[in-house]
Amino acid sequence: MRIFWQSFVDEAIGSTYLDYLRDHLARAAAPGTTVEVHGMSPPDSYAHALSEMRCARLMIANAVAAQKAGYDAFVCGHIQDSGLLEARGAVDIPVIGLGESTLLHACQLGRTMGIVTINPRFIPLFERQFAYYGLGKRIAGVRSVVFEPGQILAAFDDEALLERTKAQFDTEAAPLLDLGAEVIIGGGGIPMLLFGRTHAHRIGGAPVLDGLPVALMHAEMAVRLGALNGLAISRRGLYTRAPDTVVDEFLA
Repeated sequence: MRIFWQSFVDEAIGSTYLDYLRDHLARAAAPGTTVEVHGMSPPDSYAHALSEMRCARLMIANAVAAQKAGYDAFVCGHIQDSGLLEARGAVDIPVIGLGESTLLHACQLGRTMGIVTINPRFIPLFERQFAYYGLGKRIAGVRSVVFEPGQILAAFDDEALLERTKAQFDTEAAPLLDLGAEVIIGGGGIPMLLFGRTHAHRIGGAPVLDGLPVALMHAEMAVRLGALNGLAISRRGLYTRAPDTVVDEFLA
């Protein structure tokens, strides 16, 4: 099984993160699964709806290219899932979103969840995402540490910075527990990977969910179920398959 993993991080600027991510996913993958992580340039570097739209366009184009190249599944490894709906309508291979798969898995771990993201600019994007997925009643809240997307990358190779960052994360998570959160989610692939190093990481009894292996395993499951019994995405409503001419127009 070959899985195309689309990160929204620049290959050069975020090389440390991407290298750690490749190792993390390789250890989580089932025997026989190969995960190929691809960066993006320019990356999603500002956390704005306009940046999300620009990156989504490239992600969708890469999903089309991945299908043509023979990949079995495609993962949008960006927690905002920008372009996820459109990518699913453009290809026939399974397309998994890091945000959607993480949130849905969190629903199996606890009644309510809270998110700690890396920059306050992400908070409105999460709130829009919760509404779209119909999960508003299960969200205790969203809080944030204050890093620019590129700054937190230094914590991968700096243990002292990692500990300070983890302490900030835990501090911001505490009020979410007071609001009833039973599961805590790192708001992005970078904090998920940073804090996923801590085995059985909990804050006040609430598990801290690393959604990266969750998204990978959802992709593996989608491929295996398709082979087992032909289960595939609905082609009614929003996920109607776009005609090839429409896909070609988009790419052009």
